[in-house]
Amino acid sequence: MTPGIGRRVVHSSRMTTARIYMEKDAVVPWHSHDNEQMSHVLEGRLLFEFPDGSLEAGPGDVVEIPPDEPHRVVALENSVAMDVFAPVREDWVRGDDAYLRNPDSSDARK
Repeated sequence: MTPGIGRRVVHSSRMTTARIYMEKDAVVPWHSHDNEQMSHVLEGRLLFEFPDGSLEAGPGDVVEIPPDEPHRVVALENSVAMDVFAPVREDWVRGDDAYLRNPDSSDARK
């Protein structure tokens, strides 16, 4: 995983859930996917960036990301979020999620 980011993932037949851990200043780089995503921030503050703007979210906030929407996430402080994806994140099942596994990415740290 990219430095400062961890996750615990569970796949069912129709969805993927992931508890995401991000250290302050960690970045999930720009990416998009075919899945609808709901991100529920449990702890900390996250900045969700989109081509047309950004949204800061804190504990209790839920952010909906439509399928194929380019986005990235910056941890403004140590944070935990629960992400739900539908349908299943087949790229994660296959381990084809290089955007989260490249520690040398220039976008990996703010």
